[in-house]
Amino acid sequence: MIYILNDAAGSSSITLKGDLHKYLIKVRRHNVGDTIFMRTKSDINTLHRYEITAIGGRDVDVTLLSSSIQELKSKKSLHIGWCIVDNKSIEKVLPSLNEIGVDKISFIHCDRSQKNFKLDFKRFQRILEASMQQCGRSSYMELDTYKSIQDFINDFPQTKVFDFCDKTLDDFSEIDTVLIGCEGGFSKDEKEFLTSQDVFRLNTPMILRSESAVMAIASKILL
Repeated sequence: MIYILNDAAGSSSITLKGDLHKYLIKVRRHNVGDTIFMRTKSDINTLHRYEITAIGGRDVDVTLLSSSIQELKSKKSLHIGWCIVDNKSIEKVLPSLNEIGVDKISFIHCDRSQKNFKLDFKRFQRILEASMQQCGRSSYMELDTYKSIQDFINDFPQTKVFDFCDKTLDDFSEIDTVLIGCEGGFSKDEKEFLTSQDVFRLNTPMILRSESAVMAIASKILL
């Protein structure tokens, strides 16, 4: 863990208990004199450096050494329009998308999205915060929803579209917004609507699952 999200970060001294005590002492095996880092959700860009000053059976006392603005985020920006798939599929790749620097995901209701899928944004947020603490990222990924592909394209007309076609891309550097379909791809009506967009595929003969496509494309653009 690179830092700890703690609402009390910035205070001159803090006593850490419960799971944090167990993690720091039994998992990470920290000792008195070791340094740990914290951020707050409300001021995520400020990094607070603490020294462990005392270790008890159930708590750890830490003292503030310094606070400074230290942003850690991707050098490039990427907004993914992702047609809605099962929450379990999203949760598998969400930490990795966060780690490689995706700025925003818009989940889109499309013709082939199953209607019983209900997005759990609270759980997504907890997953993202755990990922942020592990990788060091200091910016929150934005999450929102769109009722249709048409609405998304109207708001982001520069969107590139990943689909099965003849065109492969060698240069991903200019892509800042990309649309990726759900399992089964786009419907006939959606494909017709998207003919005015720049459509591409990856250079592979394999059929990718939606979450595999999201990871592959995000990696090519951001890494």
